[in-house]
Amino acid sequence: MKRVLTIIRWLVGLLFIFSGLVKANDPLGLSYKMQEFFEVWGWNGFHDYTLSLSLIMNTFEIGAGVAVIVGWQQKLVNWLLLLLIIFFSFLTGYALLSGKIKTCGCFGDCIPLTPAQSFGKDLVLLLLILVLFFSTVAGGRNKVAGFAVFVAVLFTSALQWYVLKHLPLVDCLPYKAGNNIAEQMKQPAGAVPDSMSIVFTYRKNGKERTFDQDHFPPDFDSTYQYVGRQDKIARKGNGLQPAIPEFAIQTITGMDTTSALFASSGNYLLVMTKDMNGVDQWKAALETVAGKALQQKIPLFLVTAEPEKATVLFPQYHILKCDAIVLKTAARVRPTFFLMKGATIVKKLAYSDVGKIW
Repeated sequence: MKRVLTIIRWLVGLLFIFSGLVKANDPLGLSYKMQEFFEVWGWNGFHDYTLSLSLIMNTFEIGAGVAVIVGWQQKLVNWLLLLLIIFFSFLTGYALLSGKIKTCGCFGDCIPLTPAQSFGKDLVLLLLILVLFFSTVAGGRNKVAGFAVFVAVLFTSALQWYVLKHLPLVDCLPYKAGNNIAEQMKQPAGAVPDSMSIVFTYRKNGKERTFDQDHFPPDFDSTYQYVGRQDKIARKGNGLQPAIPEFAIQTITGMDTTSALFASSGNYLLVMTKDMNGVDQWKAALETVAGKALQQKIPLFLVTAEPEKATVLFPQYHILKCDAIVLKTAARVRPTFFLMKGATIVKKLAYSDVGKIW
C-alpha cells in the first residue's frame, strides 16, 4: 500500500507541477480565461483581480505539487489540494454542461483541452487526491522538504515576473515568430463548419407564421409583416477552426489595410498594444525603435484598440486600429513589437527587449 501511495503522490505532484508550469509560462492567458468565466456569470467587477488570482494559483499549483512529492505538511496540503480539485471540477463541469466555455485552460494555450477532457482529468485527479486524503501515512515536516517547497514558490514567482515583463518563454499562440498570419487564418484540413438555417417570423391577418429560407409560402407578398428572424444550427460541424479566426487592421476611418500590409514585399513594424496604459514605461523604447526604423526606411505602425488616445499621445506615428481581443492574444506584453515581412512574423519582442529587433 505504501508503494501505491508513493506512486499516487508522484502522479498528482507531477501533474500539478506540469499544469502550473504551463500556465506560469503565460499567466495572462489564465487571467483572460478567468475573465471569460466571470463574463458568463456576469461578474465583470472581478476582471481587475484576475491577473493576481492567476499568479497566486500558478504558484500554489507548483508549490503544492512539490509538497506532495516530498511529503511536506501532508495533511494540510491534501486538504488544500482537495478543495482546489473540487473547485476545478466545478469549473470544468460547468463548462461541459453549459457549453458556454469552449476550452477550460487547464494547460493554458499550449495543450488546449475540451471541457469533456478537462472534466475527465479532474475526476481522475479527484479520485487520486481522495486516496491521499484518507491515507494514514504521516507527512514529513523536515527542513529539506520545506526548503524544496520554498524554492519552487520562489522559482515560480520569478518565472512569472520575467514573462510578464518580456514574453512567454514558449510561445504557444498562433502569433509566434515564424508564423504566417494569413496561413493561420485558413480553415484547417478536414474542417466542417456549422450549417445554419434561418427561420423567419412574419405576421399576416393578425397571425404569426414561421418558415425557413427554403420554404417561403406561395402567397408571400407585401401583406406579410416582418416580425423577426432566428439563426439555428441545422447541422453541427466538427468544431475545427482556424488558429486565427479573425484578424483585421484598419485605419482610424475604418478602411481595412490588412491585405495591403500582407502584400508588401519589404519589412515593416507593427507595434501592438491593446491600450495606452503605462505609456510612460515604454514611450522611450518606441521612440528609439521608431528612430532606427526611419533610418532604415522601415515603415512603423502603432496598432491599438484605442486609436483616438494613441493619436493624441503619438501624433507623429501612423495609427491603426485592431480588435482588443485580437491584441490581447497577439501582444501579451504591452506593447509587443512585430517585425513583419508580408504576413510572416519575422521577430516578436516585448518593449523591454527591443534592442534585439534588428
